[in-house]
Amino acid sequence: MQIILLDKVVNLGNLGEIVKVKDGYARNFLIPSGRARRATEANKAEFEAKRAELEKAAAAKLAEAQAQGEKLGGTTVKLTQKAGVDGRLFGSVTNHDIAEELNKQGYQVAKSQVRLPNGPIKTVGDSTVSVALHTDVVVEVTVSVYGETA
Repeated sequence: MQIILLDKVVNLGNLGEIVKVKDGYARNFLIPSGRARRATEANKAEFEAKRAELEKAAAAKLAEAQAQGEKLGGTTVKLTQKAGVDGRLFGSVTNHDIAEELNKQGYQVAKSQVRLPNGPIKTVGDSTVSVALHTDVVVEVTVSVYGETA
């Protein structure tokens, strides 16, 4: 299926590009989420009329994400979990826990934006995680996990 991208999509294309994707991906994800439209002649003409407006909105989103990234970069998140004597946690620290703590500190971060490269954190100590605020803005955050004995 041919679609017009209304937003930058990772590994697919930028705003305004006409790309061919599988029908299910377009129908079930891209079109309902507002990231794309079918590439019909009417939609192409409508997109060209709104192109400047959409590019301005995309630039504003990127600028906002970069501003938030400047503040968020280098931040340390401190979490306390129950741990055994060997430093392993009972349970783990997930992206939900990290996003919740960042929201308490005043940053607007969704749990889907927190990227844990090695899966959930299961030991006491410092770890580095990525926070993807925008497709072009990814910042590193340090997570310090402290153990509390039960």
